[in-house]
Amino acid sequence: MTAVRKQIKLEEDEDAAQLKFPSEFKTADALLISEVHMLLKVRKEQNEEMDEDQELSAVFNKTLEYTEKFSFYQNRETIKAVRENLQSKNLHKFEAACLANLCPDNYEEAKALIPS
Repeated sequence: MTAVRKQIKLEEDEDAAQLKFPSEFKTADALLISEVHMLLKVRKEQNEEMDEDQELSAVFNKTLEYTEKFSFYQNRETIKAVRENLQSKNLHKFEAACLANLCPDNYEEAKALIPS
């Protein structure tokens, strides 16, 4: 099988709308933007506490800005409550993270944004 055909085959096997993910994602958790924001803040604080003055990358800083802008939940308790609520609905972990990150107003909006 040629490299192009292998790539096309892989692309056919991966489809988030149908909850088809590569095998590496089977054991991975989908993080909420708020969780990523907390992790990045901790990393930034650790970097600032270090004796060495190590500059964080532009990508890191842009990602931190993005997560700060779109982080809906401000503390761990809220994030935990949101996760527990969505897990009780028997959703795929990707769907639960999408719903928590997008915060749709109603069922129709959620279904339009997350077709699976």
